[in-house]
Amino acid sequence: MRLLKISIQNMPRFKGNIDIDFITKQRVAEDDKEKLFHVFSNIYTNQAISFIGINASGKTTILKAVSFVFNLLNNEALNNIKSKEILNDLSEEENVKIFSFFYNENCIYKLETVITKKINTVDNGEKLVITDERLWEKDVHKVKTKKSLFDFKNVDIKIERNQKEQFLLDDVSIMIAINKEKQSNFPLRDMLMWTNHNMLNILGRFPRELLTFLDPSIEYFKCNIEKKQTDIRLKFYESEEIILNRPSEIEKYLSSGTIKGINVFMNALLCFVDGGYLIVDELENHFNEEIVTTLVRFFMNPNVNKNGATLIYSTHYSELLDEFERNDCIYIVRNRGGIYAENLSIILKRNDIKKSEAYESGYLEGTVPVYDSYLALKKILSSVKIRENENGWI
Repeated sequence: MRLLKISIQNMPRFKGNIDIDFITKQRVAEDDKEKLFHVFSNIYTNQAISFIGINASGKTTILKAVSFVFNLLNNEALNNIKSKEILNDLSEEENVKIFSFFYNENCIYKLETVITKKINTVDNGEKLVITDERLWEKDVHKVKTKKSLFDFKNVDIKIERNQKEQFLLDDVSIMIAINKEKQSNFPLRDMLMWTNHNMLNILGRFPRELLTFLDPSIEYFKCNIEKKQTDIRLKFYESEEIILNRPSEIEKYLSSGTIKGINVFMNALLCFVDGGYLIVDELENHFNEEIVTTLVRFFMNPNVNKNGATLIYSTHYSELLDEFERNDCIYIVRNRGGIYAENLSIILKRNDIKKSEAYESGYLEGTVPVYDSYLALKKILSSVKIRENENGWI
């Protein structure tokens, strides 16, 4: 299954609708095609989608919204989804409406899901429920232009949620019927929960080539998870083998960059096999420029990414944008009266302009710290007098 577009209405903390396109919005030239995934006809999807913005602009919240939709489509119960916290501020009277467009077996689907918060009057417990849901299906041969891809005006509803039916839980999507019928879903590797916890989260035998790329001093690193107690063996060249029993002990011997590199690249490897989706927040954390750009390039390399896996990530690192020849795979995230994301292809029409310079110069607006704030900070740092006592700094 291939996700084509997400549109979310009335999400708390957001300004207006959230529209995230996975398909290319700009014209696809012959030279572009090898770095894109061909869905059908003239429809292609980007293999890496970047969300960039200044601190507190809402990049992590955007990724949580994307993660929430993926889990919804994979018929995970809403109240079990880790990123459901993005709906914490939803009041009992409000609805969030999610439109998901996806491709599967020569058909295009549109899923409309309406979610609300239900409060138990007895204990004031909160629960997310799906109050309305409809699914449309149309044959790809009916899609004559890219504009008509998301047009379902004259298409009959395939499945509609019936509140009288008792077999379906009120927080599980009707997508469960399609997933069972087609024996498919959206393979997802979600690393959001590891943004602020840089611990090894994937165990097994790690390729020597990956270890050498991250840290040339490592001879081997492997984890035997078949035993009740994890057996971790790490050896550096010209050193004795180190045997550990807990993954948390690894940080004593490996750098934070190596640990994150193993996590991210191993999850990427699994995505390459499944043709799935990898979500990473603040991709550049613990990484140097070479490692970050290498990962992005792998996703855009058809010899490595043979099954159309997609990297979805946030970053502060503007130079990383220059890895993309296209603008339609980049979203500028801002927080002005609410969070919103704007596709770079809409605000920067030309592909030949260096993206990092446009971003850092403020040409795109809202992409650099406010100059007045900078001057105020500079003034206080140059004039403040502090001293240290037994209680800390004063």
